[in-house]
Amino acid sequence: MTSRILIIDDEIGIRETLSSILQDEGYEAVAVETAKQAEAIIGREHFDLAILDIWLPDGDGLDLLERLRASHFDRPIVMISGHANIDSAVKAIRLGAYDFLEKPLSLSRVVLTVQHALEQSQLVRQLDALSTGLEQDELLIGESDGMTELKEQLAMAARSDSRLLITGENGTGKELVARQVHRLSGRAHRPFVAVNCAAIPEELIESELFGHVRGAFTGATSNRRGRFEQADSGTLFLDEVADMSLMTQAKVLRVVEEQSFEPVGGQKTVNVDVRLLAATNKDLEAEIAAGRFREDLFFRLAVIPLKAPALRERREDIPRLIEHFLALFASKEGRAPMSIERPALERLIDYPWPGNVRELRNLTERLSIMVSGDAISVRDLPPPIRGENTDRVRTAIDPSATLKDAREAFEKSFIESRLKANGGNVSQTAKALGIERSHLHRKMRSLGIEADRD
Repeated sequence: MTSRILIIDDEIGIRETLSSILQDEGYEAVAVETAKQAEAIIGREHFDLAILDIWLPDGDGLDLLERLRASHFDRPIVMISGHANIDSAVKAIRLGAYDFLEKPLSLSRVVLTVQHALEQSQLVRQLDALSTGLEQDELLIGESDGMTELKEQLAMAARSDSRLLITGENGTGKELVARQVHRLSGRAHRPFVAVNCAAIPEELIESELFGHVRGAFTGATSNRRGRFEQADSGTLFLDEVADMSLMTQAKVLRVVEEQSFEPVGGQKTVNVDVRLLAATNKDLEAEIAAGRFREDLFFRLAVIPLKAPALRERREDIPRLIEHFLALFASKEGRAPMSIERPALERLIDYPWPGNVRELRNLTERLSIMVSGDAISVRDLPPPIRGENTDRVRTAIDPSATLKDAREAFEKSFIESRLKANGGNVSQTAKALGIERSHLHRKMRSLGIEADRD
């Protein structure tokens, strides 16, 4: 799209010269003589950049600059003047001008300044769009009773500096809860540092949290700041906190109590001011009873307990979540959001979602990419959600199911899918699976599988 440039100058020669040179460079130029004309045309038309003379017949260009910025005209403004002085230039920049050029104008410099200003403006808009996208990606979506209660609780908790323990199954959005608490807190403009304790090897977790000094261990070739220090004055989020060893738990307990620590291999004490948020998908009381989690650390972390509800406990939020994700992925790809047919939506609402919101998000992203039409139908959904091969899903979420139950459910689903792919032919299926035909027959009988044909 051609960039549109507004020229505001009382000299007709300047207006004509600038219009001509900018049009030669491929821009669309519009020229006006007064501040009044400029404000009127900016109010009804779009411009990507303005070139503004500091002296106008009906007012001061600096006053117009200030009014344009106050009225949210956020595009670059290049000031020009034949009576320039340092004070005017400094004031223009402070008021939000991109640059200040003196007359007589160097046309090559004008063209270069316009080019750079437009490039910078485009980068800023792209960053704003990316930031908005990230914020949309981190929203807590849902108006169910469980989500409404959670939002009310975290809003109250955010006002304090107290520690929080966020519990909930995998995929329920515990980190989103932590980020929302941080955004609503007095530390919102300070660092938010997240650590997945389950993803860090035990031998590295202390270095990750507390940092290390050079030579502390093999491979420590330089000093390194730990996550506690990185989060100083902000918020530290310890995800999957129950996966830390008892030794690491003891050191975290000391930091919680004293807000100080020594890096690995160091002797100098580091003092920090960190708000600690923790999360886990485990039953910490059961972990304490089994001797795998320190009771004193639990009591210090759980000053304010919050629970992220499972998706199957708030099914009424599923339509809005799907709508949100479809719009999010469509905006990233620059197209209109897909719709979803009512029968498909009903299947999605009925599905138990063992992976919770994370599973729903991943499926929605896959559908937005792989479905060729404008609407998602039942046939586009995976077999378990369509109602096929649901034994494995039920087993996965049944707390009374044994490992044998889960294995048999998987084997049944796997063999049925292979039989279907081979048209029910047991011999071909056995060959594809790399087992004897008689072995497959026995397995089918034990699992209660019937083939359409032999």
